[in-house]
Amino acid sequence: MTSQDTLSRELALRIGLAARALPDTDAKRLFTVLTSCIGLPITEEKIGSLNLKTLKTAQEGELSDIDDALLKKALHILKHDVETVATRKPEIVSLGEGDMPGSVRIACASNDAVNVDGHFGSCSQFMVYQVSADETRLIDIRSTDIPDGLEVDDKNLYRAELIQDCQVLYMASVGGPAAAKIVKLGIHPIKLPSVESIADIIAQLQTVIAGTPPPWLAKVMGIEASERFRFEREATG
Repeated sequence: MTSQDTLSRELALRIGLAARALPDTDAKRLFTVLTSCIGLPITEEKIGSLNLKTLKTAQEGELSDIDDALLKKALHILKHDVETVATRKPEIVSLGEGDMPGSVRIACASNDAVNVDGHFGSCSQFMVYQVSADETRLIDIRSTDIPDGLEVDDKNLYRAELIQDCQVLYMASVGGPAAAKIVKLGIHPIKLPSVESIADIIAQLQTVIAGTPPPWLAKVMGIEASERFRFEREATG
């Protein structure tokens, strides 16, 4: 095994991971775009010279319709070493019946288990948290991989049904038809303007829960209608 062999495998892995961070993009599509803008062979030096503008305009703007935040995330993956040892994921904590009253269950579309960096239709997993004003529990990590032998006619509906027990979904991007399926299952979708850490999002949510939650959030938290009306009056002044 030569160092060049190792480098090639490393770059191939990064290209695959970067592709997963982009909607409707597989490794082949991203490889074609990279070849168009930096040529062959693809090397560390060439990858290091890439910038957002170059990536967006390559292959006649093949990726120009993708959000800048997602393209920046893909660039970050392309330019940084992938750990050879599997990354340890956060510990899952069970939730008993009656635990965490006044809480809300959220799903975060994530590829790295740390940030909300995933497009709804292409993220590798949903991190599912139960969140109250003073407590947070990671209760599940749900892979979006479709099990072998299972035929799925509607991938977006399959993904939405994975998290149908959640009240809120945070993601980096989502298409209109997919968003409609999410809403139909009673899930409130929130598209973030840029990649944010899950910890920051939860901290922001806890501040809202502890203060004056908007009526839609109060409803999913199980707050009585009379109290929701009070929140609405306070919010509107």
